[in-house]
Amino acid sequence: MSEQSWGDDATIRTVLADTETWAVVGLSNNSARAAYGVARLLQRQGKRIVPVHPSGQSVHGEQGYASLADIPFPVDVVDVFVRSELAGDVADQAVAIGAKAVWFQLGVVDEDALARVRDAGLDMVMDRCPAIEWPRLGPAV
Repeated sequence: MSEQSWGDDATIRTVLADTETWAVVGLSNNSARAAYGVARLLQRQGKRIVPVHPSGQSVHGEQGYASLADIPFPVDVVDVFVRSELAGDVADQAVAIGAKAVWFQLGVVDEDALARVRDAGLDMVMDRCPAIEWPRLGPAV
């Protein structure tokens, strides 16, 4: 697949506009990490963020969970801040929990996972960042 198929503008707009609950995998209280700032931006845009980190720590006032499977409510988007070699497993977990979309952050690329997620009927964005895409394509809030 080409990089262009990793997240066309229409899919990005849909994921940004038509979702509410974002599980952010790799989110911790480390303010130096990109996940911390992106989660804050998502909150400011009215999204509910759900920290997913092995520590299960709460971040930005939201209860954290150790895994996607531990989240006791529906998740719209699984936003993935892990290395590419780990991302495919997270994508499969996102499908298993019934998420509507998977978003792989900048530098996170797994074309096999992309194909599996799309074959399962979910939207997928790869190697993009909501903090960059929101000003460009996001809904006016």
